[in-house]
Amino acid sequence: MNLANFYQPGRLGLSYELFPPKTPKGDRLLAEQVQQLMQFAPDFITCTYGAGGSTRDKTLEILDHVQQHCRVPVASHLTVVGSTVEQLREYLESARQQGINYIVALRGDPPAGSDSFVQTAGGLGYANELVELVRREFGGFGIVVAGYPETHREAPGPEADIVNLRRKVDAGADVIVTQLFYDNGDFFRFVDRSLKAGITKPIVPGILPVTSLNQIQRITSMCGAKLPGSFVSRLQQQDDADWQFQVGVEWATRQCEEMMNQGIPGIHFYVLNQSPATLKILSNLNAESLRETKPC
Repeated sequence: MNLANFYQPGRLGLSYELFPPKTPKGDRLLAEQVQQLMQFAPDFITCTYGAGGSTRDKTLEILDHVQQHCRVPVASHLTVVGSTVEQLREYLESARQQGINYIVALRGDPPAGSDSFVQTAGGLGYANELVELVRREFGGFGIVVAGYPETHREAPGPEADIVNLRRKVDAGADVIVTQLFYDNGDFFRFVDRSLKAGITKPIVPGILPVTSLNQIQRITSMCGAKLPGSFVSRLQQQDDADWQFQVGVEWATRQCEEMMNQGIPGIHFYVLNQSPATLKILSNLNAESLRETKPC
């Protein structure tokens, strides 16, 4: 299925992002959660991997399980960090032989302990170069790239960030999925800047439901996203896991409702292998009525 076909007028595209568990118990729990998530009939499921490609084989194993048991298209993340071009080709060939449908093409964050990205000798330096490689040599893959509503933390400004996004689109990207954000105004302004730059590919908001204030503060400090003060104040009203889960779900539900009313093409949920929040949000949105059920 062509990626763009999931994002047609009058329909809400839906995708989930997983990551490889570290234990057999985590594997079993993830399989159970994917089964539950399938009730909303996602269009595809993506899986990331550890820093520097440390769990790439595990990523392919998880995606194979999803393909075999859920019969849904899958996407593998791929970054240029720590890899030569030949190593990237080898992974892409393995993914192709396994029947992976799509690639999420990213430059990737600097490895732990590094303050800045350093190009690997014999490797690539930018995400658009990875998109070019995939499109030129592995044309059967659909390609997803990242967008940054609050501007990539290494970009000198919003305009330069959009120029970089345009490079990825021009290289052959099919769909743009954004980094997490919690102020819809940032997303709408990002979409406006993209349109003015001539970017017409679907721009899909990435939603990470908050279930823990401490956790999300760590995540946003690493990726450069911000938490609205009113949201933080609400989360701080009770130092209780159930309360923070409820507040986070309510906030994400309102985010999605507002964006759906403005005609977004789809939603990508960063599940973080914790499905209850995503399931509750989709139930709140009555998303099931927009989807064809695909039992797992």
